[in-house]
Amino acid sequence: MFVRTERLFLRPGWPEDLEDLLEVFEDDDVQPDAYFAPLPRTAGEVREFLERPRDPRLPHFVMYLRSARGAELVGGIGFAREGDRIEMGYWIVPRFRGRGYAAEAVRAVLNQARTLGYRKVYANHFVDNSAPAKALESAGFHDTGRVHSLYRAGLGMETTARIYVAELERRTSPCVQPTLVSL
Repeated sequence: MFVRTERLFLRPGWPEDLEDLLEVFEDDDVQPDAYFAPLPRTAGEVREFLERPRDPRLPHFVMYLRSARGAELVGGIGFAREGDRIEMGYWIVPRFRGRGYAAEAVRAVLNQARTLGYRKVYANHFVDNSAPAKALESAGFHDTGRVHSLYRAGLGMETTARIYVAELERRTSPCVQPTLVSL
């Protein structure tokens, strides 16, 4: 499954993405906010990450910017099941931060979550980094007012994270309508 937004093309990771992903995952500015697991750092780990079987109800996408210079890797976004909750996480390449790409991708995958029948999607952001809160809120998430301790795999330690939720029964913000393309 592929999702096209105004500026981005979201799709599953392919073996051809190995070099782009390896370059990004080696960046120490990307690693600290990983919380499900540390992002892979070696070619073998990236290859394993790309070849890992994925649950079609929990899609993971790489985000590419469609530009005059060709496709440029902007980040990644996906869903995971944590207990009985569906959680969404994303990462953005440092040089693309602050340009609205995260919010654009989050809106698109929330539309995908609606299509998959999810009623709520949760997200976390570490309290020492407020930038994700802006992206989450502009895409329809709201702060639950709760915090919890969350293992921050990129740093190898527990850190305080704020919990956000998007209630998908109703639209809480204008959404970019993605174009879904299947092969």
